[in-house]
Amino acid sequence: MPENIYIPPFLFGNGHIQTIFPVVFRKVDSVCYKRERITTFDNDFLDIDWSTNNNNRLAIVSHGLEGNTSRAYVKGMVKAINNGGWDALAWNYRSCSGEPNRLLRSYHNGVTDDLSWVIHHAKHRYPYKEIALVGFSLGGNLTLLYLGRETPDPIVKKAVVFSVPCDLKASSKILAKPTNKIYMKRFLIMLHQKIKAKMEILPGLIDDKGYDKIKDFKAFDDRYTAPVHGFKNAYDYWKKCSSKPFIPDITVPTLIINAVNDPFLSEACFPVKEAGSNKHITLSMPESGGHVGFVSFNKENLYWSEKQAIKFLNSNDL
Repeated sequence: MPENIYIPPFLFGNGHIQTIFPVVFRKVDSVCYKRERITTFDNDFLDIDWSTNNNNRLAIVSHGLEGNTSRAYVKGMVKAINNGGWDALAWNYRSCSGEPNRLLRSYHNGVTDDLSWVIHHAKHRYPYKEIALVGFSLGGNLTLLYLGRETPDPIVKKAVVFSVPCDLKASSKILAKPTNKIYMKRFLIMLHQKIKAKMEILPGLIDDKGYDKIKDFKAFDDRYTAPVHGFKNAYDYWKKCSSKPFIPDITVPTLIINAVNDPFLSEACFPVKEAGSNKHITLSMPESGGHVGFVSFNKENLYWSEKQAIKFLNSNDL
């Protein structure tokens, strides 16, 4: 079973350093994807990236907010998955593969229908005996929501998630603090680019007038996420798409790793009570690690989180 101990490298104990360093400096060059575009149930598309070695087990990787399959944390996990004896499928959410999707709807913390569609496609594409789910941040929340709120496909046998904002309201509040301004500003800039791309292909259906007044997720989700995806407002969206209340209902063996010094997570994002009441959940809360960090320096160029994921996926005592 994964150990609950992560010892950061010298000078890497700070959560912000752990969060920023991999984004700026990490390179994972040994992963070669084969891209496939699949048509969704509503005649949109998803771009998914395969990294296969003819294994009979598949791990599906879900990235974080404004991420994609080319991010170092995704490719690092894909590398670890392949080294561990699994095929990997990393999927891009709608509009995250470099091309805007066809419809007004996009992605958010609760798009379990898209994750379900990817699982359905994968299990019919190749004769896999089992599928595991791996998710980061938003992708982690999405994974837990799929496992606890929906009826997961029986082929899904295990899951590992990292840096999960399982209480979206609490996470949104902490990201709105001045100490996290650098992250909030970056997210809003990237989301604005998506809005502008949608304006070009769907003129009149969406606009960015006064976008500069949006300073946090509350304002963004009130204006865009909620109305576009059928929620009353940001609070309604956060309540219905937070995975925390559904963790007690998960029946698939699942490892949750949230670092205590994660700058994106408040105390409410550590589901101690919910995990403690569910024998299928293993909750790991290392003191350090930041948000999707867990930096490690070694010959394999694998981070601690990636090694823990493979150890859990390959364990037989579940």
